[in-house]
Amino acid sequence: MRRGYLCDNFVSVPIQLTHFEQNNPFVGDYEATLAELQRRISRLQLAQVVHRRRTIILVEGWEEAGRSALLRRLSAALDPCHVATHCVRPRDEDEERHWLAPFWACLPTAGKTVMFNGSWYRLIANRRVSDQVDDRGFSRACDEINEFESQQHDHGTLIVKLFLHIRQETQAERLWEQGGDPWRRWLIDPAEVRAAEHRAEQQRAWEAMFAQTDTRWSPWKVINASDRRGGRIAALEAIAGALEKAMPVDPPGDHEKIVLFPQQRSA
Repeated sequence: MRRGYLCDNFVSVPIQLTHFEQNNPFVGDYEATLAELQRRISRLQLAQVVHRRRTIILVEGWEEAGRSALLRRLSAALDPCHVATHCVRPRDEDEERHWLAPFWACLPTAGKTVMFNGSWYRLIANRRVSDQVDDRGFSRACDEINEFESQQHDHGTLIVKLFLHIRQETQAERLWEQGGDPWRRWLIDPAEVRAAEHRAEQQRAWEAMFAQTDTRWSPWKVINASDRRGGRIAALEAIAGALEKAMPVDPPGDHEKIVLFPQQRSA
């Protein structure tokens, strides 16, 4: 039991990011595997829409870990009429309201999916590293996150939390590569670069948050993303698996309201 949140038979092993640094390149037909996963997720989204379920997909991780690339592949599988994406940057803070208030306005309605590139966790990690919050304030923020996510779960919302992890050397190589592209270098967030310079402190902050927010109703899934293709496939597999556990496998029964086409009405 940790902080009174883990219960029943849920046992969580403390997450150490260094355990997810194996050099395991993807083996197999990447394009075929990706296409099959996208078809699988598309079908699961249809079940979600029809049964009016809500989903939050939260993608966290290091700069250049492939968050945007993953969300592009995921978006390609989803009906855009039923999905929204929000990008959270370290500077996105509103000092006039409770720090979680901006995220309440982004929560999904019935049948919808909301994807977060970055999240409420990022704000607390940065405050921790910059000494803007002490141990007590940090634990209180984690408690507030757990309550926030528990409320969403109790409201019938599926929460999928992914952290894309890459080795520090891999991150440095990718940042250097992006900086050499005259177009892509403009996409580098200076705040993220500063965070990369304090990676050891950032990693300790993230692992401390994992220890306090890896709950039964909203567990973390760490993805080894050092191999770009392998990371995308593993992340999409995790999303598909979570959807399969949460979504009804059968369509609504005949007793549900069904709209008939004109020729069926006249028959």
